[in-house]
Amino acid sequence: MPMVINEGDRLVLKKKHPCGGNVFTVERAGMDFRLRCETCGARLQIARRKLEKSITGRITEE
Repeated sequence: MPMVINEGDRLVLKKKHPCGGNVFTVERAGMDFRLRCETCGARLQIARRKLEKSITGRITEE
Protein backbone atom coordinates (compact mmCIF):
# COMPACT_ATOMS: atom_id res chain seq x y z
CA MET A 1 0.00 0.00 0.00
CA PRO A 2 1.49 3.37 -0.99
CA MET A 3 2.45 5.90 1.64
CA VAL A 4 0.16 8.95 1.91
CA ILE A 5 2.10 12.04 0.82
CA ASN A 6 0.24 15.29 0.17
CA GLU A 7 1.15 18.60 -1.39
CA GLY A 8 2.67 20.92 1.20
CA ASP A 9 4.23 18.11 3.27
CA ARG A 10 7.79 18.75 4.45
CA LEU A 11 9.98 15.66 4.14
CA VAL A 12 13.44 14.80 5.43
CA LEU A 13 15.33 12.58 2.96
CA LYS A 14 18.33 10.29 3.46
CA LYS A 15 20.44 11.82 0.73
CA LYS A 16 21.37 15.49 0.84
CA HIS A 17 20.90 17.90 -2.04
CA PRO A 18 24.21 19.25 -3.45
CA CYS A 19 23.58 22.52 -1.55
CA GLY A 20 23.70 20.59 1.75
CA GLY A 21 20.00 20.60 2.61
CA ASN A 22 17.93 17.47 3.17
CA VAL A 23 14.49 19.03 3.87
CA PHE A 24 12.13 19.25 0.90
CA THR A 25 8.57 20.52 0.37
CA VAL A 26 6.17 18.55 -1.85
CA GLU A 27 4.85 20.82 -4.62
CA ARG A 28 3.06 18.16 -6.70
CA ALA A 29 1.96 14.66 -5.76
CA GLY A 30 1.07 11.70 -7.99
CA MET A 31 2.99 8.85 -9.57
CA ASP A 32 6.00 11.12 -9.45
CA PHE A 33 6.59 14.10 -7.19
CA ARG A 34 7.93 17.60 -7.63
CA LEU A 35 9.98 18.62 -4.59
CA ARG A 36 11.50 21.98 -3.66
CA CYS A 37 14.69 22.13 -1.60
CA GLU A 38 14.10 24.39 1.41
CA THR A 39 17.76 25.45 1.54
CA CYS A 40 18.34 26.71 -2.01
CA GLY A 41 14.87 26.61 -3.61
CA ALA A 42 15.83 24.22 -6.43
CA ARG A 43 13.08 22.00 -7.81
CA LEU A 44 13.45 18.32 -8.65
CA GLN A 45 11.22 15.53 -9.85
CA ILE A 46 11.39 12.03 -8.38
CA ALA A 47 9.41 8.81 -8.85
CA ARG A 48 7.06 7.71 -6.03
CA ARG A 49 8.87 4.41 -5.45
CA LYS A 50 12.28 6.09 -5.12
CA LEU A 51 10.88 8.84 -2.87
CA GLU A 52 9.16 6.41 -0.50
CA LYS A 53 12.45 4.54 -0.01
CA SER A 54 14.42 7.72 0.79
CA ILE A 55 12.12 9.36 3.37
CA THR A 56 13.55 9.35 6.89
CA GLY A 57 10.97 11.64 8.49
CA ARG A 58 8.32 14.33 8.21
CA ILE A 59 8.28 17.79 9.71
CA THR A 60 4.90 18.74 11.13
CA GLU A 61 3.86 22.15 12.32
CA GLU A 62 1.59 22.10 15.33
